[in-house]
Amino acid sequence: MAGGPHERWGNQLEYLLSCLGYAVGIGNIWRFPYLCYRNGGGAFLIPYFLTLLICGIPLVYLETLLGQFASAGCISVFNINPLFKGAGYATVILNTVAVIYFSSIMSYPLLYIYHSFSTPLPWQTCGNSWNTENCAEITGNFSSLSNGSITTPEDEFFHIRLLHMSPGLNQIGGIVWPVFWCNVICWIIVYLCICNGVKSVGKIVYFTVLFPYVVLFAMFIRGVTLPGAWQGILYYVLPDWNQLTKPKVWADAATQIFYSLGPGWGGLVSMASFNRFHYNNLRSSIIIPLVNSGTSIWAGFVVFSVLGFAAERAGVPVGQVARAGPGLAFVTYPAAVSMMPAPNFWAITFFVMLFFLGIDTMFVTIESVIAGLLDEFSCLRVRKKLVTLLTCFVLFSLSIICNTEGGLHIVGLLDAHVAIACVPVVCGLELIGAVYTYGPKRLSRDVLFMTGQPLKRCWFTLWRYIIPVILFRIRASCKPNKEWGPVQPEIRERWKSLKYHDNCDLASLQLSTLPIT
Repeated sequence: MAGGPHERWGNQLEYLLSCLGYAVGIGNIWRFPYLCYRNGGGAFLIPYFLTLLICGIPLVYLETLLGQFASAGCISVFNINPLFKGAGYATVILNTVAVIYFSSIMSYPLLYIYHSFSTPLPWQTCGNSWNTENCAEITGNFSSLSNGSITTPEDEFFHIRLLHMSPGLNQIGGIVWPVFWCNVICWIIVYLCICNGVKSVGKIVYFTVLFPYVVLFAMFIRGVTLPGAWQGILYYVLPDWNQLTKPKVWADAATQIFYSLGPGWGGLVSMASFNRFHYNNLRSSIIIPLVNSGTSIWAGFVVFSVLGFAAERAGVPVGQVARAGPGLAFVTYPAAVSMMPAPNFWAITFFVMLFFLGIDTMFVTIESVIAGLLDEFSCLRVRKKLVTLLTCFVLFSLSIICNTEGGLHIVGLLDAHVAIACVPVVCGLELIGAVYTYGPKRLSRDVLFMTGQPLKRCWFTLWRYIIPVILFRIRASCKPNKEWGPVQPEIRERWKSLKYHDNCDLASLQLSTLPIT
């Protein structure tokens, strides 16, 4: 092959651990537990596991088959149907955008690790120079938590002390230098770990993937032994069967599969491209999704056992201390940790675990960008280290915007919208290219040639008929939310009145329903 031979894993355990490190990330800690309790607790596991079995596992298997057979990254894998090659470039752009904000998120655990060596923990009390008049420690039944009339010291430490957070997205502000320098440290670590390609990544994942599981186990044992822990666990798993009648619950389950497992992002294709050609990857394609989902559920027990403890200590319902997104990891959980015996130890342990969970995801995400470019432009493969250095430098430079005072607003915007439309489209084009246009007969022949075992008919049934339906479920997440519309109250009311005329001819609407300029 022009440009030098394609890299290979040292052994298949390295491949399995790398894929697990890619799939198991910070989202397992802050996204899945919240989705589970919000969408019916234990009842949410029904649509989640159904989606996992009929959509997640088949997509993982398809992507790893294609990547391994062609030894191709996220761009070259579309040589199976060059008409869709633009989807490969879209995947590179998608990963680039994801890394821009994710590297900034990885700065936050480093900042917390640094501050966790202070005694007492700096987010435990009000009265610091950064605290506002609204700051109040949660030592009693604060009903004003729900209406926002007070803020907690943990909230102010994260948003004011660490991030210097601006009021809104329209005010980017200057660079927050501690976040910037932690971002620099993250990128140096990432480069040193991936500069030698899969040879170095394959060795590092033995520690970075397995260590978080050790920490999770220790925190699980500590969490379930805390007073009030089972109150939080029951809140997490208690089933609300009525939620299963809501389409959004099923859409959330499908969306979580795409965010967590990573089909359509290119990472699975890239990791599989480094496999030995005749490796039978069916077993690993089942193990990876199952372990990932099991980790998400287990992390929920860890998180909500501690939140139950925090709720009991504060005298508030669990629902008032449970929140979504980065706030769960960087506001709520630090608040709970500060109430535990030996809070410094548990704070350091928790944030070290978060850092390793995120760094594995960054390894594969950046490697998928590099592998995609090197496969498409193989003449660059002899300059792999230089390409890696330049890629990391460019991505770091782009990520600086998330190190500003408005950085968290940008992170929230990109995290909520970056993959909501692109990933299902990429998965759909993979299905069309491999199953519909390339065809079941040729695909079965290739798999038989590669692994010595033919594809079973059930896989084609899932790929051709079931998964396309699930991909269109995600359209529910693309609908405007209740905040959409004019801001001015009078104009908003006139606008709402137009909803009653949705089925009418626009030309027949009276001008009196429209705002007067």
